[in-house]
Amino acid sequence: MDKDLLTEKEIEEHQQNKQLTSAELADLFSNYMGDSLFSCMFEHFLQVVQDDEIKDFVKFALEVSRRHVKEIQGIFETENIPIPVGFGEQDIRKDAPRLFSDMFMAFYIVQMASASIVIYGNAYSCTTRQDIMKYFRNCTNDSAEIYERGVHLLLSKGMDPSFPTIPYAKKVDFVEKKSFISIITGRDRPLTANEIKHLQYNINTNILGKSLMLGFSQVASSSKIRKYFQKGAELSGNQIKNFSDHLMNQDLPAPKLMDAHITDSTTSPFSDKLMMYHGSLAGDIAVQNFGAALSQMLRHDLSAEFIKLISLIGKYNNDGLNMMIEHGWFEEPYTAPDRKALSKSSEGNQS
Repeated sequence: MDKDLLTEKEIEEHQQNKQLTSAELADLFSNYMGDSLFSCMFEHFLQVVQDDEIKDFVKFALEVSRRHVKEIQGIFETENIPIPVGFGEQDIRKDAPRLFSDMFMAFYIVQMASASIVIYGNAYSCTTRQDIMKYFRNCTNDSAEIYERGVHLLLSKGMDPSFPTIPYAKKVDFVEKKSFISIITGRDRPLTANEIKHLQYNINTNILGKSLMLGFSQVASSSKIRKYFQKGAELSGNQIKNFSDHLMNQDLPAPKLMDAHITDSTTSPFSDKLMMYHGSLAGDIAVQNFGAALSQMLRHDLSAEFIKLISLIGKYNNDGLNMMIEHGWFEEPYTAPDRKALSKSSEGNQS
């Protein structure tokens, strides 16, 4: 047996009675909810996709998500932890017509894989139990493989997801003036490569988010939920415009919208519960992306813009969370014990 594998096995045996930490519980729960949702999305895609190459890609992504769900179920069963409800057959309508085009399906999977690489990397870095470290390391590799296959597929289909290019530097320079980061004069200087990267990345995620929210707004069962998705599409549209303006002001290209890839179907392939949770997931990813962008923005006007967006999207997410709670759709994550409540309960038992 390979020495590294032997060491890993010995560590797992040594840790077999080690309880899962709060971080491991949190990430496994979130992963279960996410991959059970993606399994439903991919099942619908597989039922309606027409392009053979995209069909194979969807099938591969579905197999990965189902495997993740099954592996987490095994971990929870071993630990005697109740398995979350998540999402399943009850959240898919198998006879529903397609809501999105084949190209959108491929783009969707690529964007979800891109986000998953970051999420799994964070989960892995907060893990100490060997079997859970191994699980999240494998999940990261799975997402990387999906992303790579998806990018090559998009390119072969004529859709280039590449970020803008800029000329290579001819010499090393140091910033000499504070105006480089000024909120007033700094906005007139060229964007840094890092600023371009994060603007483009957030345009891509909002292109996906806008189309997703528009599609969901066509098929949701109540006017309140439809309006919520319409609001989400509007927010994404505003962000796409603002971020794209920054790029185009520097004579850099901005990517095209995917709205034309939404069909005119008004029959939902998914339950309202699934679509609302997906909206919440998209909002959480957006806030995470804004935080990452904020840490890399040297221009104060761009920093101010992302700070404003974090607050704006945070409120939108909170509104969606309240709606899910009202409908009984929000599955409570694992929480620490309420010691005060336990103390009061104990007093009552003693009396």
